[in-house]
Amino acid sequence: MGYNPFVQFLMQPILGFAVFFHFIMGFVLEIKNNKARPVKYASNNPSVNSSWMSRNMIISGAVVLAFLALHFYDFWWHEIDYKYVQGIAPDSQRFWPELHEKFADIWRVALYVIAFVLLGLHLAHGFQSSFQSIGARHPKYTPVIKAFGKWYSILIPAGFIFIAIFHFVTQ
Repeated sequence: MGYNPFVQFLMQPILGFAVFFHFIMGFVLEIKNNKARPVKYASNNPSVNSSWMSRNMIISGAVVLAFLALHFYDFWWHEIDYKYVQGIAPDSQRFWPELHEKFADIWRVALYVIAFVLLGLHLAHGFQSSFQSIGARHPKYTPVIKAFGKWYSILIPAGFIFIAIFHFVTQ
């Protein structure tokens, strides 16, 4: 991916815009939800009506965004500097040692693991909720969407957690 022009010049800008758009729309949705019920309930038992994640999407999203800044610092900015500022010729053999070196410290591995667990929790609610937000809620399809979202929210973060732990353990 580091030298694929399709990824570098088309997909990265689209992904960057999508992350920014998602961030802004998360706040817009939070504001709309708060305005929809300006007078709070006299008696409220949120754990009965909604999951912990659905009530804390803004917090987990902020943590994931902070992690994304660390991830950019660790990998993306360095790559941009290497290829486009310094103009160093492509060398695909350098990726493994750089990745391996980043996960030499236990604190960085722990930070990545915690961030990916929170990402998984964020995805667990957000995946199925995004379909509901656009009106795609049907007794026939919603269970499939929820099941797929659950597996997605486990497997994707688990894969990234495996990478961080693998590189730490094999130091």
